[in-house]
Amino acid sequence: MCIELRDTSLMAVMAGLVTLTSVITVLMMPFAEAQGGGLQKDFYSSTCPKAEKIVRSAVEKYFANDSTIAPGLLRLHFHDCFVQGCDGSVLISGSSAERTAFANLGLRGFEVIDDAKSQLEATCPGIVSCADILALAARDAVDLSDGPRWTVALGRRDGRVSSASDVANLPSPLDSVTDQRKKFADKGLSDKDLVTLVGAHTIGQTDCAFFRYRLYNFTATGNADPSVSQASLSKFRDLCPEDGDPSVRVALDQGSAGKFDAQFFRNIKEGNGVLESDQRLWEDEATKGTVAKYAGNLRGLIGLRFDYEFSKAMNKLGAVGVKTGTDGEIRKTCSQFN
Repeated sequence: MCIELRDTSLMAVMAGLVTLTSVITVLMMPFAEAQGGGLQKDFYSSTCPKAEKIVRSAVEKYFANDSTIAPGLLRLHFHDCFVQGCDGSVLISGSSAERTAFANLGLRGFEVIDDAKSQLEATCPGIVSCADILALAARDAVDLSDGPRWTVALGRRDGRVSSASDVANLPSPLDSVTDQRKKFADKGLSDKDLVTLVGAHTIGQTDCAFFRYRLYNFTATGNADPSVSQASLSKFRDLCPEDGDPSVRVALDQGSAGKFDAQFFRNIKEGNGVLESDQRLWEDEATKGTVAKYAGNLRGLIGLRFDYEFSKAMNKLGAVGVKTGTDGEIRKTCSQFN
């Protein structure tokens, strides 16, 4: 009997190790997958070996003071990659640069990138691009928000073009799922990537101005958007009165604001999405299945699955339209062309 008990315990331990190994393997898979455009892991290993630590330190400093900088940095990277590719063009200052476009007026986190760049220039001048700093900062922001951490392939170079007129192709909170799918597909991103990357809204915020129309006079009917649950309608109206301040900030994940998890998808499933474009993902057959998978009841396993898929999707996003080799430049100051 004692031998049987030992054998059973040993089998249980071995089964646990197999399960743990499987989980670790699943989480590491996206890290090992190759990224396009000539990017590579450890790109700065010999030219600026402390690059990632310097960026991480800068992000940690600002995050400690204001954790809402995390979604700001993630959004900054997203907006950069969707216009001209991931080339740091969103960081350029100027009267007609990308950051002056209406869709970019609420972008945050420029000071974090500038701080990291200043330190990097002092340590290894002319080596690390602003585009790579932005990609690393986005990853670190998610990690600090209890989300996944993935290996960022590096080697992006900074673009030499930044125009507000090119920002029109950014996804909008007013977009139908059809429009969202087209904009993502134009960047080589699938419907699954679309849903997964929108999941970044789990730590995001928005202004009342961008969703208040859903609460009072949706499509000029005098009624609220019928896809908003009654519980959320009452809550959202308290947060955003009809004649209230349109700049009031509201968390896009009402269940666990500031924490990177899958609660955002459960909100959508239950009619508690804040943005119309987010809520529509539950109503379209092309995207509903992925939302349903992330919104499952097995909280732990679903969280691991979303983390894994988000890492993969961020790797794909980070490789969109990158400039490598002799293309572009390595800026000395992120807000200015050389």
